[in-house]
Amino acid sequence: MLHSDNPSTSDAFEISVVIPALNEEASIRQLLEDVLNQTHPPAEIVITDGGSTDKTREIIEEFIAAGAPVKLIRVTKSMPGRARNLAVGESRCEWIAFTDAGITLIPEWLEALATSASENSADVVYGTYEPIIESFFTECAAIAYVPPPFESGGGPVRPRSIVSALMRRQAWETVGGFPEHLRSAEDLLFMSQVEQSGFAIARTSRAKVYWHIQPTFWLTFRRFVEYSRNNIRAGLFSEWQQTIFLYYALIAATTFGVFFMGPRGLIFPPVAWLLLLIARAAKTLYQNRQTYPAGFGRNLARLVLLVPILAMLDAAALIGSVNWLLRDQLGLIGSK
Repeated sequence: MLHSDNPSTSDAFEISVVIPALNEEASIRQLLEDVLNQTHPPAEIVITDGGSTDKTREIIEEFIAAGAPVKLIRVTKSMPGRARNLAVGESRCEWIAFTDAGITLIPEWLEALATSASENSADVVYGTYEPIIESFFTECAAIAYVPPPFESGGGPVRPRSIVSALMRRQAWETVGGFPEHLRSAEDLLFMSQVEQSGFAIARTSRAKVYWHIQPTFWLTFRRFVEYSRNNIRAGLFSEWQQTIFLYYALIAATTFGVFFMGPRGLIFPPVAWLLLLIARAAKTLYQNRQTYPAGFGRNLARLVLLVPILAMLDAAALIGSVNWLLRDQLGLIGSK
């Protein structure tokens, strides 16, 4: 393992930690403490505040006044991609670590990322992440939409995420930074471009971070409507919404039962919809059987809650798609 008290490795892995923030007064203090208490301390923490109206800036300035190696960039309005680009542009180290406000870091996070980069001669290292389970709803929500871990050369990891990442500055420069016009999915495009550029990429399960699941149906719905719109803006329709539209096209096709059975045929669409949701809920339970083991009774209760969660996610995907059509394609609603 790399240790910051080794002069050679410390010099080789001086790290700038980059964080975008917007109205994060509830979480930014804990995140800064987590970063400052790393076993491999960062050379600097560069935060772009995208126009917070709460006490986010004041909290960050407290750390600066106390002498912490924190640099604050203030802008009046910024999407996450632009916020990260501004922070990287103002950073000074060859190695850049990325995470987000609202994330909880283990003390060995930076050390694990740097160690993996050294051991694998990698230009880019992704860690992994775990949802924080605080209720039965968040447990089921995690099962519904958080991809389960898979085995990699660096241990069991979830799909790559910018909330736990370390890379050479050259990787960011080569792809031209993050797309700046998206509220979400900009990180997916950025990471894909980095991979396509041929940089050596490693994974490690030791660089683990934790993030909070949205705790209610309504908050989850709102978040996924925004994800849906920006997913299409990012050109990723085929990776999510396309399958949802196919499901509902098949369900709509069952309305032809009316031609054979009259009004009684109207029972087919809701029955097909419910059976499809149950099948999808059962499938995701099976895929997560090792991540979230449970007995028959708990899995049955999960199945009952997973059905409306999946229905809500489908509704968010469809409404977000309509939102994209009206805002971004037809311009009938003001874009923001």
